[in-house]
Amino acid sequence: MAKTATIWGIDIGNCALKALRCRPHETDDRKVVVEAFDYVEYPQLLSQPDSDREELIREALTTFLSRNDVKGDRVALAVPGQSGLARFIKLPPVETKKIPDIVKYEARQQIPFALEDVVWDYETLAGGSVDEGFALETEIGLFAMKRDQLARSLEPLQNAGIEIDYIQLTPLAVYNYACFDRIGPLVAEDYRPDAPPAPIVLLSIGVDTTDLVVTNGYRVWQRNIPLGGSHFTKALTKELKLTFSKAEHLKRNATKAEDPKAVFQAMRPVFSDLSGEIQRSLGFYASNHKTPDPTEVVLLGNAAKLPGLQRYLAQNLDLSITGIEDFEFSTLVGGSVTAKPAFEENRLSFAPAYGLCLQGLGKSEISTNLLPAEIVTQRLIRAKKPWAAAAAAVLLAAMAANYAGYVGAWSTVDPKDGWEPAFGQSNAVASKASSGESENSTLVTQFEELGTIATNLQSNRDGKLLWIELLKAIDAAMPRDERPVDERLRTAEDVTQRTELHISSMDCQQFEDLSLWFTGVQTQYEDMLRARAEQDSENEADKPAEPAEETEVEAPPEADAEPSVGGFDVGVEPGAEGEGAGGPAGPGWVIQLTGYHFHNDGVLEGERFVRETLIENLENGTIELPDGPGGQMIEVSFKELGIDFPVVVTRSRIVEVEADPDAEESDSPAGGRAGRSSIGRSSSRRSIGLGSEEGGALRGAAGLPDEPELWKLRRYDFIVQFVWKPTPRTERQAVRDGESTASTEESFE
Repeated sequence: MAKTATIWGIDIGNCALKALRCRPHETDDRKVVVEAFDYVEYPQLLSQPDSDREELIREALTTFLSRNDVKGDRVALAVPGQSGLARFIKLPPVETKKIPDIVKYEARQQIPFALEDVVWDYETLAGGSVDEGFALETEIGLFAMKRDQLARSLEPLQNAGIEIDYIQLTPLAVYNYACFDRIGPLVAEDYRPDAPPAPIVLLSIGVDTTDLVVTNGYRVWQRNIPLGGSHFTKALTKELKLTFSKAEHLKRNATKAEDPKAVFQAMRPVFSDLSGEIQRSLGFYASNHKTPDPTEVVLLGNAAKLPGLQRYLAQNLDLSITGIEDFEFSTLVGGSVTAKPAFEENRLSFAPAYGLCLQGLGKSEISTNLLPAEIVTQRLIRAKKPWAAAAAAVLLAAMAANYAGYVGAWSTVDPKDGWEPAFGQSNAVASKASSGESENSTLVTQFEELGTIATNLQSNRDGKLLWIELLKAIDAAMPRDERPVDERLRTAEDVTQRTELHISSMDCQQFEDLSLWFTGVQTQYEDMLRARAEQDSENEADKPAEPAEETEVEAPPEADAEPSVGGFDVGVEPGAEGEGAGGPAGPGWVIQLTGYHFHNDGVLEGERFVRETLIENLENGTIELPDGPGGQMIEVSFKELGIDFPVVVTRSRIVEVEADPDAEESDSPAGGRAGRSSIGRSSSRRSIGLGSEEGGALRGAAGLPDEPELWKLRRYDFIVQFVWKPTPRTERQAVRDGESTASTEESFE
């Protein structure tokens, strides 16, 4: 059933069970109406060695339930302060949204147990401020209690059938009472950290302990003092040789004793110890909190009625003491309830229960709740079970009604007249459709098999031509000297003018991923592009202006941007270098050409001659292949053949060598490779690539002596590598036709 607006605050102490039932005032938010109370005193104190704690609490709860009805009301329970942990932490300036994370971190540091073994909660105290999303002067209260202690506190009430909605530490319940009843409403904007208001001191004296709470409303500090009313009783039993029950009776009626002076003399050490503990606690508070001195001390608990205690504390603490004769609940409206003698007699002990009621009514400053989350979840599930059952019942009823409607409609039809012919036609159509699908599947499979065979046959034919096309492309890329032979070999100077390269070897290697190769030559590739861009810029600057009437000669392409050393973007047009600035990737071949040349007698020499002849042709060259319709010969670019990324991978110098123009070509296929590492006269006679018969004839025609002198030549050795991703003819034709075909690289591996 739904909870009402009223709430019970229950404080199970060591002497008695105290309870208040409150509701909000109809017109005044600063007042609370008390509708009922109860004070159930145990036959003996729970802390006595021979007492059965569980049985005494069970009997008290039974008595309480026999007098009061808690069904439908919310219930708040107070647990002793010494059973829990309270820490007050001042946070540095921090974003408000990060406060929960910081609090969780602080909880791990401050709570001396694993967080899984405790129930904890926190509250941001009043008085802080927020500036541009940052919390300033923020202080939080962190409160925790071990799960096993909570279970022991809840067990008697659960056994009695009382559901608890709030669990609060007794000192915090006293603090909530003080803020509402004695201090008044708090305004956060009025709080000044440099000039806080003066605090008050609340002493809630229990049976075995005393809860000391110091607060100005905005901030709170509490300490548990291990001295209470039973210590006065124990002092009497020791000094006057009395039983505990007789000493308890004598303590409560000390003024009526035969020798009051002896009674007070026996209790004097406890008076002194309690006063000393209070003074030490207040001194510690003053040393750690820059606040004015407390204005008053409020005594709470029935033990505060001990004769002489109020006067003794007033003399030793030098503070104004509010005792039983001055104490009242100024915000509690009860009429006939608060006027009852039992309430008046035990008024001092109802402060914790009143603070619990204030929290349940939403009028407290600290609203932390130590009720375990699993209990809350169980109650939510239990509360929703009736609704879930009702929803399931309604759904089942709707389904039954729907089914009954269909059954009724079905029963009105004769299957023989209406359904059987239709079912027969439907089955025939379904059978025909299934047969058609099966036949279609068979034909599709046959078509795919024929297509695979055709593709393989075409790939095998094209694969046989791939290496021939590559060799033809390399041959087409080689520079040639177009001069007649008799004009090319008269003197050593003629050799240096020959626009040709000598290739001594060709090697190849297959890569599963060409990016591995490109990583090793990337620096040379970028340097080559940079040198080409710089040379193009110089050529453009040095090119003379052409006459208007002459035919315009196409200028060499210029680099679009300044080459970049650190990446792949080296100032080339997007797409101009095959796969773009990212370098080659995927499977393919790397072709290596090893060679040399003697064209080293001018500006166009060394590596530059290789770049502007072989490299340029590999990048932009074309060859004629029968790629056209019906095998027609058309121009095919090297890019279409899969040739890309040519690069000079060597860093050679031009060296001087001596060569015999009449030597046989087979004498030294490398053309004097020993000259690469030294400058000067070679130890052997080397050929420059012409046979001795042809060389002698030319020399005789030129009128040169039959015994030739060795020619001194300048030689440059190089190694060129480039990527080749074999592209079969069918794939090239498909690209031209705008089609998309799968790669067939496996056909030529």
